[in-house]
Amino acid sequence: MNQLENKISFQDRIKSFFGEKGSAALGLIILFVFMTFMSDRFLTFSNLLNVARQASINGIIAVGMTYIIITKGIDLSAGALVALTGTVAAGLIVNMGLPIIVAIILTLVVGSLVGAFTGVMVSKQNIPPFIVTLALMTILRGLSFVYTSGRPIYVSNELFRVIGRGYIGPIPIPVIIAIFIGVIGHIVLKKTKFGRHIYSVGGNEEAARLCGVNIDKTLIYVYTSAGFLTAISGIILASRFSTGSPNAGDGAELDAIAAVILGGTSFAGGIGSVSGTFIGVAIIGILGNGLNLLNVSSYNQMMVKGLVILLAVLVNNIKLKKKNISR
Repeated sequence: MNQLENKISFQDRIKSFFGEKGSAALGLIILFVFMTFMSDRFLTFSNLLNVARQASINGIIAVGMTYIIITKGIDLSAGALVALTGTVAAGLIVNMGLPIIVAIILTLVVGSLVGAFTGVMVSKQNIPPFIVTLALMTILRGLSFVYTSGRPIYVSNELFRVIGRGYIGPIPIPVIIAIFIGVIGHIVLKKTKFGRHIYSVGGNEEAARLCGVNIDKTLIYVYTSAGFLTAISGIILASRFSTGSPNAGDGAELDAIAAVILGGTSFAGGIGSVSGTFIGVAIIGILGNGLNLLNVSSYNQMMVKGLVILLAVLVNNIKLKKKNISR
């Protein structure tokens, strides 16, 4: 009996500390401890920095994906947009000779415009986001290949390389950028009128409309923000590999969606947080790194990630059913 009480007490403490993210936080702790015992290379400063650097790109995309999924949406085009914005940035620098800052600004504009277009299609034309972003996934990937003629664009500019490879102290710049965006994303979602509107649209769109929330405007802003953030990830990835590749970002949207769902955001809408998403990002990052350290093949890794996503959705559905029953 005492053992059961202690178990319940521990779970309650986890839940009270992390809120709705308690299950994800507990899963992260278990995964971290498991990998520590399974590989002596895991718990080293260099490896953990490598995990953080790799996860930072997913984290940036996942912030925008969190906003989208809270509104009951989805974005399947994120990976293709990573490729397009990475190749655009590289092309503007190499082929057009533009200064780094100008190339970055123009690339961010491209990402924002793609996001705005998606928002308009979803809100004004009432096309399901799954259909819109599925079509864009193919269109944007095709544009990347057309723009580069199917060949990667190599960037030798050292200043550009610093974005993805540089450090501030011992911390990689991409990690700092991801943390900054995560903090801003959390504040916007939890402390601003725009954030309240995002939850309202996802929770009950009709009720939000009756309360004066501009549904179309909110959705357009949400998808535009996501496009902007995905463009940042595209730039960082191109900088890290010194190459704008039309093949970049393959599967990035799935990693982002997995992180968001693992972090407690619900496909049913109206529930979620950026802080929870970053716990999910850490799980995906450690899982991928751990499987590599254990020499698990890439094919098996794909299956493991798929099972993790499915498990996260099942847990999410069980929680929703329990919540509905309690009401």
